Amino acid sequence: MKILLAGYNVDYNLLRELKEQSAFEQDITPETISAAYARISRSPKPVDVLRQDARAEVEKARKSNRNIVFEMGHSSVAEHAVFNIDIIGVSRLLVEEIEKFRLCSYTEKSQRYVLFDKDFVVPEEIEEVGLTDLFVSTIAMQNDFYHQLYEQLRPYVFERNKVLAENPVNRSMLEGWAKEDARYAIALATETQLGMTINARNLELMLRRLAAVGLAEARLYSEQLYRATKDIAPSLIRYTQTTDYERLTRRNLREFCEVYAEKKESRSRNVVRLVWTMPDADMQAAAALLFASSGFSYDYCFNQARHMSLRDAKALFKAVFENIQAYDAVLRELENVEMQFELIMSASCFAQLKRHRMATIVSQDYDPSLGVTIPPAIRAIGRQKEFMAMIKKTNRIYEHIKKKNPKAAAYVLTNAHRKRVLMKLNARELYHLVRLRADQHAQWDIRDLSKKMLRRACKAMPLTLMMACGKDGFAMLQKKNFSRT
Repeated sequence: MKILLAGYNVDYNLLRELKEQSAFEQDITPETISAAYARISRSPKPVDVLRQDARAEVEKARKSNRNIVFEMGHSSVAEHAVFNIDIIGVSRLLVEEIEKFRLCSYTEKSQRYVLFDKDFVVPEEIEEVGLTDLFVSTIAMQNDFYHQLYEQLRPYVFERNKVLAENPVNRSMLEGWAKEDARYAIALATETQLGMTINARNLELMLRRLAAVGLAEARLYSEQLYRATKDIAPSLIRYTQTTDYERLTRRNLREFCEVYAEKKESRSRNVVRLVWTMPDADMQAAAALLFASSGFSYDYCFNQARHMSLRDAKALFKAVFENIQAYDAVLRELENVEMQFELIMSASCFAQLKRHRMATIVSQDYDPSLGVTIPPAIRAIGRQKEFMAMIKKTNRIYEHIKKKNPKAAAYVLTNAHRKRVLMKLNARELYHLVRLRADQHAQWDIRDLSKKMLRRACKAMPLTLMMACGKDGFAMLQKKNFSRT
């Protein structure tokens, strides 16, 4: 066996400095790794030699990439070329579009830990319809209230947590709790930044999809992302222009839905609703577990699971979970059990939920008629009326902007405003979600949502989810389930 390091992330400015200092004329590009790996299947040469050949003939490597990726259709070859992208000065609204892409990594400037001050985007659409002054004054009103809330929430948090406040180490954490509640007052136009790691295949897809979003900010992002990367790996990024499918399908669906707009719906305000779960979920999970650990056909395993006594079923799931620790991922067999939720949540909550990209998350636009989420701490300090007064002003401006340009209106809405979300996930992903989000260290909004999701799911599949909980509750749950074994 021989394990070799083929490459790793290096700061682009360092690469440029090294190239300038050494007068190195050859292109430095991840395309050579893609080309070398593409040749593995058809060449007898060791892969390190293939990499050496590709570096020696970059243009030949690029020609090979174009043929393999775009002519032969082996797009996965482009996934070997990886980029690290600094994204600076984008709105929180645009971040929701950027972070829809599953196979990328993102780390974002957090409103839980950083105090924002007059950092916001003025959309081009707002300027075009002559509403810049109104928009800016509304954002300023929200921002001023945000700072007022923080100044009042900070001493409240310290007073409520006197023991923690005695230790200076906890100062930043407690200030963060005040910031995370104050942020419900600031807008989706708030400017932020993030670091993104993305491979060439997903980069090409992102360029097309963001150009089709319909916001000037999204189009500008797509253009600048292309300019920043086009010369680095030209052989792997070709189809960058949005297609009619990406540009028109969503519009056509909205027009179709207008037919039903006149029909009145009894609008549920249920924040968490388990829409659907796989019938006999525990039995389905049991069948998958038997199949994976035996030489039997699935039909035989399913039949055995269907006729299994409750005692034997409990014994099976205890065999699965008796040695699990809080950091262990549950077995992949549990991905065979699925469920679907309809959720209503704040923008602040959605900002965290959308990170669980292995689930299927479909969201509607933000809708002021769904109300807003008010942090309990804001009620506790007696600022609820002022908060709602700010929301009412915001909603009036939203409606005014919507008449002029519907696409840009959401920029003025706050982190407290809500949207509906349809989320389909399997039991394994639910374990991951609640371990992180139902834990005592999680932000309260998504913690409450996750716990409600778990309670409803547990009723449908109690054995499959017998060890599902936040990390802080793991030891107690383990004791409860295994104290007699």
